[in-house]
Amino acid sequence: MKYRIMGKLGIQTSAFGLGCMRFNGAASGDSVIDEDKAISLIRRAVDGGVTYLDTAYVYLDKTSETVLGKALRDGYRDRVTIATKMPAEYVHNRAEMEALLDSELKKLQTDHIDFYLMHGINKEKWLYFQSIGAPAFFDDMKKAGKIRYKCFSFHGPYEDFEYILNDWDWDMVQIQYNFMDIHNQAGTKGLELAGKKGIPVVIMEGLLGGRLSRAPGNVQALYDAFPVKRTPVEWAFRWLCNHPEVSVVLSGCNEPEQIDDNLRIFDTVESGIMTEEELKLMDSVRAAYLSRTRIGCTGCRYCMPCPNGVDIPGVFSSWNEVSLYDTNPKWDWGLRQIREKGSGADQCVGCGACEAACPQHLSIIDGLQRAWKELQADE
Repeated sequence: MKYRIMGKLGIQTSAFGLGCMRFNGAASGDSVIDEDKAISLIRRAVDGGVTYLDTAYVYLDKTSETVLGKALRDGYRDRVTIATKMPAEYVHNRAEMEALLDSELKKLQTDHIDFYLMHGINKEKWLYFQSIGAPAFFDDMKKAGKIRYKCFSFHGPYEDFEYILNDWDWDMVQIQYNFMDIHNQAGTKGLELAGKKGIPVVIMEGLLGGRLSRAPGNVQALYDAFPVKRTPVEWAFRWLCNHPEVSVVLSGCNEPEQIDDNLRIFDTVESGIMTEEELKLMDSVRAAYLSRTRIGCTGCRYCMPCPNGVDIPGVFSSWNEVSLYDTNPKWDWGLRQIREKGSGADQCVGCGACEAACPQHLSIIDGLQRAWKELQADE
C-alpha cells in the first residue's frame, strides 16, 4: 500500500480509502447490510494496509456507522482514521448537532471522529450550517477532542466550491472527481485550489458509481490498443493518484476480490507516475466516452418550466448518461425520479415552447421522442 501525507495536516494516510456506502448482499435487499460479510471486508482492507475509512450518518438506512463500529473492535480502531458526516437536513440547532454527533460516536464505538464532515454541501447548505452555528460547534468539538478535523464534502458548481473553501479554515475537503469530471462540480480547478491552500483532498466517485469500471466498446478498443495492459479500474485510479493534490481515493467494495484488486492497484500508484503517452490515452478515452453523447443539452434550463410538466433537461441528462456509460436505464437514478414524478417525455404534446427558448437551437420535441423510446427499451 502506498501512503501519502495529507497536506497541511502532516499526517500519513493510505492512498486507498475504503468507502462504506455500498455494502450489500443481505437476502432482504441491497439496502440492508450483510453484517458478517461487511465486517470481514473492512478488516480485510485494514489488514491489507488501508488506514482511511469513510462512512456517513445516512448511509445504508443509517446502519453503516453501526457496522463499521463493530468491525473496528478488537484493536482495529487504533489502526485507522474514521471519516463520517453531519447531514444538514437532520440538524436545526446546537442541541440537535450535539445529539447527532453523540449518536454517531456511540454507533462507531469510539470517543472521537478523526474527520468530521458537513455532508454534501453547496453554498446554500454552507450558509444554512452557518445560520445554525455549525462552525462554532465544530470548533468546540475539536477543542473537546470529539473530532480531530473539521471538513466538508461537496456537490455543486465550482463557484460554490471556491466560495466555501475560502470562507473558513477547513482541515480537509472531499470532492467528486475522476477523469470524466475534470470540468464538473469542483473539477480540476477546485482540486488545484485546495492544493495551493495546503488543504488535503479526499476523492469520492473515482469510478462514477462503478460506471468507469467497465468500458463500452469504443473505449475498450483504446485500452486494448495501448501497449501496457491495465483494467479500466486501474486506469481510473492511476489517473487520480497521478495528481499530487489527492490524498485519498475512496472505493467501495462488495467482494473480497475487489478489496484485493484495489490493494494491488494502490501498491503501484504514486504522484506523477503517469507518462505523457498514458495521459494522452486518458484524454482519448474521455473523448471516446463523450462521443457517445446523444444530444448537446447543457442543462441551462431556459426551456423550463415546461407547460406540460416534462423535465426536459432531466430526460436528456439520463439519455446521455445511459449512452455514455452503456448502462441499463432502469438503474439510472435521475430517470427513476422522473418516472416517479410523472415528468417524463410521454407528457410532451409538441407545443414547441421549449424549442423557441433553447439557446442551443436543439430539436427538443424530436429529441424527447427518441430519448423516451430508447429509455423505455429495457423496461
